[in-house]
Amino acid sequence: MLKVREIKPEMAYDLRHTILRPHQPFEACIYDTDHDENAFHVGAYYEETLVSIASFYEENHPELSSKKQYRLRAMATLPSHRKLGAGRAVVQFAENRISEKETEILWCMGRTSVQEYYERLGFKPHGEVFDYPPIGPHIVMVKELSR
Repeated sequence: MLKVREIKPEMAYDLRHTILRPHQPFEACIYDTDHDENAFHVGAYYEETLVSIASFYEENHPELSSKKQYRLRAMATLPSHRKLGAGRAVVQFAENRISEKETEILWCMGRTSVQEYYERLGFKPHGEVFDYPPIGPHIVMVKELSR
């Protein structure tokens, strides 16, 4: 049974490092924006184990409309717990929260290797693929939220 709730940013760092940046220093998983006033972090637990995380920041993408936006960043799920719906549950939890703030757009810079996953969550690609050193090819993914 999955349980989804807000977590402290520090609780996300191990998964960020293990899944997203294993070949970088641990400090690369600590973002300057983690403690911003409008930032929040969500975790999915399976039998008391944190298995999926994502962080959300009030941030406008310069190429998108002037509608109120939130950015999804550092989404990761343990490989052993994928296909359980944990990532989807984390995003849905966050969408409910940011919709209360009258947010109209959720966007992220996703790795091209998971573009199809984001598309299954309702995101659409925006713009061209670009290199995000030292991680590799990324694409901006955008989801219009209904209010």
